[in-house]
Amino acid sequence: MGGQQRVYRQRIRSTQSLKKIFRAMELIAASRIGKARARVISAAPYSQAITRAISAVALHSTVKHPLTSKRTDTNRVAVLAISSDRGMAGAYSANVIREAERLRTRLMKDGKEVVQFVAGRRALSYYNFRNREIAGEWTGASDAPEIRVAKEIAQALFHAFEADVEDGGVSEIHVVFTHFTSMVTQEPRVIRLLPLEIVEGVAESDAEVEPLYEFEPSSEDVLDALLPRYIESRIYSCLLQAAASELASRQRAMNTATTNAEDIIRQYTRLANSARQSEITQEISEIVSGADALAAS
Repeated sequence: MGGQQRVYRQRIRSTQSLKKIFRAMELIAASRIGKARARVISAAPYSQAITRAISAVALHSTVKHPLTSKRTDTNRVAVLAISSDRGMAGAYSANVIREAERLRTRLMKDGKEVVQFVAGRRALSYYNFRNREIAGEWTGASDAPEIRVAKEIAQALFHAFEADVEDGGVSEIHVVFTHFTSMVTQEPRVIRLLPLEIVEGVAESDAEVEPLYEFEPSSEDVLDALLPRYIESRIYSCLLQAAASELASRQRAMNTATTNAEDIIRQYTRLANSARQSEITQEISEIVSGADALAAS
């Protein structure tokens, strides 16, 4: 019985240590989520404005720009998967990787060759374990992305799209990330950055009377100037959305883990008390039996 008590007490102490870690990580995530949500909101107006500008140029100009038209000289497609650097965030990274694998399967069924780009150690570990070739990787600050990292990713993807076929050029660029809807809902999404899809920035009311645009110096020069900024803003927006989703998932997962740890502690406490009571009962029985034996002799 004494051995059982020691085992139960040891498990209680170890679970209490884990509970402290879970609680600390929950509080850290809770303290950062507000700032992450504010960054998402503050970055949205610029992203929407530059998307409207790009859409207007592409829709109302007659020039065929290589960044707005489909490329037919290669079947390679770039896919950027944005995951977390650390674990303990529930199924956050697993959902992103699963969505990226679904996209990869669809593209390969269409006869496309996938060129993989990765942001976050979790996705990097997943692809390295499966010996997948990685064209570019960025790790270190998934829960607090910097504009510098977004520019590096955008430049790498932009260079891959502009490169010649013999240099590994790609015909499309897709991004897999987690969209932050609320503290409860985070949804994995796939967007196609290039070629540009005109799906945003043009209101339905504008379709009846289309305004006239004049581009100075030319629509092609405007596209050359705006498209790199557009890609940077969209990549940065995806990173911010992913960071907010990661923190929300980690806070929720750590809250659940803390609750589970408390349940385990209560369970082992009852078992330890039961073992202690059984030991006391056994000792009393032995004392009474010894006393009866002495009295009978």
